[in-house]
Amino acid sequence: MALDVNKNSYTFFFAAIMVLVVAALLSFAATSLKPMQDENVEREKMQNILASISVEVERDGAAAEYDKYIKQELVIRNGKVAEGVDAFTVEMSKEVAKPVEERNAPLYVAEKDGQTYYIIPLRGKGLWGPIWGYMSLSDDANTVYGAVFDHKGETPGLGAEIVTPMFSEQFHEKKILNAEKEFVSIEVRKGGAAGDYQVDGISGGTITSQGVQDMIEDNVAAYFPFLLDYNASSTTAMK
Repeated sequence: MALDVNKNSYTFFFAAIMVLVVAALLSFAATSLKPMQDENVEREKMQNILASISVEVERDGAAAEYDKYIKQELVIRNGKVAEGVDAFTVEMSKEVAKPVEERNAPLYVAEKDGQTYYIIPLRGKGLWGPIWGYMSLSDDANTVYGAVFDHKGETPGLGAEIVTPMFSEQFHEKKILNAEKEFVSIEVRKGGAAGDYQVDGISGGTITSQGVQDMIEDNVAAYFPFLLDYNASSTTAMK
């Protein structure tokens, strides 16, 4: 018996079939594309890590350049190297929710032009969502060499300006330790920044700027005094 296409039951049946077909196609597409998406995420992460030491590279060439410059991937937990943890796959969003002494804190040791750099991943909160980035320290484990920042949903023209070189380049040559080798971090202030421990925040982006300051202070603290001890032992070994 032929279906009566004018009945509501036929419409509901047809709609249900279409929903199932579309859902199946979307599921298949998502499953098929996931390996490619994951690879792109990994390459973008490598790009950002390298950008913190001023190595600019296209996404397709990120893996090769990463292997060229990144000499060690370490995970620091409570001042010591944590064995059996893959630094690259550590989810910072989960780690920053833990007490500092319980975190798995990734540390990337890079070499460029004969110099050693320590690259620290950052994760924090802005006005509308998460913010993140990477900060590299020179071989004195104190002087900032470079920094890159990104965000999920900060306000365009305001907090979103943390991604611009105008903001990130201020961190070059800033210090995170005082004369007594105590961690003091970097203040992101509302204008009038001066000296080794301050940068200017984003005009109109006060909460995002404060988020960057809090992110650096909270994240980088997990690496000391390990980083100073590691730097001292590495320097001694090279003599």
